[in-house]
Amino acid sequence: MSHPATPRVTRPRTVLAMSGETRAAILAPEALDRLARVADLDPRLLVTDFGTDDPAQRTGLHQAEVLFTGWGCPPLDPAALSAMPRLRAVVHAAGSVKHHITQDVWDRGITVSTAATANALPVAEYTVAAILFANKSILESARVYRAARSRVNLLERFPGVGNYRRTVGIVGASRIGRRVIELLRPYDLRVLVHDPYLDETDARTLGVERTELDTLAAESDVVTIHAPELPATQHLFDAPRLALMRDGATLINTARGSLVDTEALVKEAATGRLNAVLDHTEPEVLPADSPLYDLPNVLLTPHIAGSQGGELHRLADAAVDELERYAHGLPFAHAVDPRTLHQQA
Repeated sequence: MSHPATPRVTRPRTVLAMSGETRAAILAPEALDRLARVADLDPRLLVTDFGTDDPAQRTGLHQAEVLFTGWGCPPLDPAALSAMPRLRAVVHAAGSVKHHITQDVWDRGITVSTAATANALPVAEYTVAAILFANKSILESARVYRAARSRVNLLERFPGVGNYRRTVGIVGASRIGRRVIELLRPYDLRVLVHDPYLDETDARTLGVERTELDTLAAESDVVTIHAPELPATQHLFDAPRLALMRDGATLINTARGSLVDTEALVKEAATGRLNAVLDHTEPEVLPADSPLYDLPNVLLTPHIAGSQGGELHRLADAAVDELERYAHGLPFAHAVDPRTLHQQA
């Protein structure tokens, strides 16, 4: 009787490629120790430039079977890849790989993994908190209470407040969008979703209503954006679409700033008709004189929704998990599919 062959366990030669700041933030001593157990790696060797003249770095790249990358990794273009003839895999300890993975990587048959699923978790948590707070009119009620400094007649001032049977519109059934849907399940909410790649069967499985974008904008009490940055999504929420939103509705953007027309949003928000929670803007850092900093119905946060602080260690753990799978001859659990990469952030 034959038995399945046991996968051969290796310690693939691995090189770190990211900024020094990223390594310090993501790779805690415990993660580095685990990484060194899984892979043949010199934790002191860090490549920030694939065109380096440093002999140790050039030797490391020449021998590398796996690149363990993070924010600040340079593009893997033909010149970079020529320095890594043995490269077989890239394990990215962050989200999007579009900044450094080129077509040349796919042409060489190199497999790529990303920690985007792990990075989606804190963004979804931020979003759900923003949705629940928005429907409770937290910004406005806090402002009213601060001004009154006495008892507030809530039934008079906020007769429609609350999350019961409110409508939430999710733009993009992405990793983050799907995690938001999952986290919203315990609440009594109607959830609308717009995504050109979402079919009716998938929508039923998710327990949401698939709808056109203009319908979603017009019927939602809160609209949250989780679509990728593409030419087709540039200013997805422009002046006409913002005008469709209900009076008192809230727009949440934790995706790219370019998906919202900033000038149009300023005009709408300045009237007090719409509220906004913005973790991404266009430009990414608004000019100091932008009205969005001071409007009482707008909450601006400094790109904090994604993994920060202790959450960064989740990214390292997820990436090391992938490298361990590779070392055991198993396929990546979170491999990037080049055929669908254009649909992703």
